[in-house]
Amino acid sequence: MPYLYHIRCSLLSGLLMASTLYALAQPRGNRGQAEAPPVPAVENKAAAAPVSLPLSPDGYIVSNSQNIPPPVSTKHSLTIAGQVINYTATAGYLQLKNEDGKPKANIFFVAYTKDGVADKKKRPMTYAFNGGPGSSSVWLHMGIIGPKRVLMSDKGDVLPPPYTYVDNAYSWLDKTDMVFLDPVTTGYSRAVTGENDKQFHGYEEDLQSMAEAIRLYSTKYERWNSPKFLAGESYGTTRAAGLSEYLQSKYKFYLNGVVLISSILNMQTARFDIGNDLPYPLFLPTYTATAWYHKKLAADLQKDLKATLKEVEAFALGEYNTALMKGSELSAEEYNHIVDQLSRYTGLSKTYIRQTNLRIDIHKFDKELRRSDGLTVGRLDSRFTGRDYNDVGVTPEFDPSNDGTISGPYSAAINHYLRAELKFKNDLPYEILGGRVQPWNYNNVQNRYLNVAESLRQAMAVNPYLKVWVLCGYYDLATPYFAADYTFSTMGLRPEQKKNVNFTFYQAGHMLYVHKPSLIQVKKDADRMYDQVIKEISAAPEK
Repeated sequence: MPYLYHIRCSLLSGLLMASTLYALAQPRGNRGQAEAPPVPAVENKAAAAPVSLPLSPDGYIVSNSQNIPPPVSTKHSLTIAGQVINYTATAGYLQLKNEDGKPKANIFFVAYTKDGVADKKKRPMTYAFNGGPGSSSVWLHMGIIGPKRVLMSDKGDVLPPPYTYVDNAYSWLDKTDMVFLDPVTTGYSRAVTGENDKQFHGYEEDLQSMAEAIRLYSTKYERWNSPKFLAGESYGTTRAAGLSEYLQSKYKFYLNGVVLISSILNMQTARFDIGNDLPYPLFLPTYTATAWYHKKLAADLQKDLKATLKEVEAFALGEYNTALMKGSELSAEEYNHIVDQLSRYTGLSKTYIRQTNLRIDIHKFDKELRRSDGLTVGRLDSRFTGRDYNDVGVTPEFDPSNDGTISGPYSAAINHYLRAELKFKNDLPYEILGGRVQPWNYNNVQNRYLNVAESLRQAMAVNPYLKVWVLCGYYDLATPYFAADYTFSTMGLRPEQKKNVNFTFYQAGHMLYVHKPSLIQVKKDADRMYDQVIKEISAAPEK
């Protein structure tokens, strides 16, 4: 991905910002230019009120300035399950400051709030973000939770450019208000001029800035008394788990629920380092699911995916795990048995299994499974296939479930939507998923793997009402479902805490919502979670 460009900012631009106002309101459906044609699929449900913002001489919103423009609010409507939801969309910045009031960074956000809500104490507020590190919130925003979603095939195949998006009939907006937050140096978020953005690029640094953004939004928009949820995807689940404890201890900000989509809390479960054998048994069931999808297993294993996975999970935790622990002490008979089973459960040849010394790396699996067909399989979603320059390489040239599928449609959608529909005029490149945050600072875990499961356990111990919902895709080779299951099984939850954890599984990948049947099921599962929390709140005595 290309790097973002810095906005030129001078003393002259600062003076002009204080004195120059440009109207942002445009006719419905245009692309922010007077001559652009309408796009019927993304037509506003209600006209936006004229809004003016201070700009630089080049026409930019100066997002790295100490003087930020006011938020932009527009009115819309959406139909969910036959119910018309009238709502307000608000796009703008939350400015992070030192205790002495000096600006540090501007966090871009988009919030959606249902109109006409009299009692916000029973109207949930969900704070959502993605992962990376280095990702904007576009995936959850325009893939699953928000009022618009990128249009793809039911499987999740990309449609021809220039792409489009539609009303999201499976949005969570009927159950919860929501705000999507972009961490510093993602989306439109930036450190202010004179501040080094690296101070925000690390596990602890990120927690501090995102927690402050959540606190700030809750304060400015008076949502402290609302039921509060976090929703994160991928590294966003790492962030959410850390925030659940940090928000409690720092601000006494207690949550009702944490939603972990494609969860990874313990980095050791996904790091294929020499000497770390933990990932191999935890990835095995997803290798099996992938081979099942591509019809590479024996006939008896192809009959029922869930039954097959149950068998493989038992083998992974039992014989396979023991074999890896034995290492070179494994007998020839035991070694041959493990080779046979791994070949049976992965669809890979016994010769290849021996070459790996019983240790199948994810990236090499992606190249090897369908090598004879001249295809690779995806990492984010192993249902998808790609074709490399040749079939000789060890690992794929690209991820067909990312570069070849979702990046283009989501980038086009968010760049058009923010300007044309939400009336937020900004010529700054919207950083979808870039490398400007690297290297990410893990100084808090020198010489060990980051494991935030303990932070989540502490939050659940202090707050007995905290619900945790874990969503897993069977074809996710980035954050495998069995690794998430292992993490929760070994984090020391007490029986009463385990009752507050709910796992749901889908026949999809990392971005499980690109698979429409899974998107529909997720909506049903989300409704149950929010309804359960509201029921619990309603049953509590008022005095």
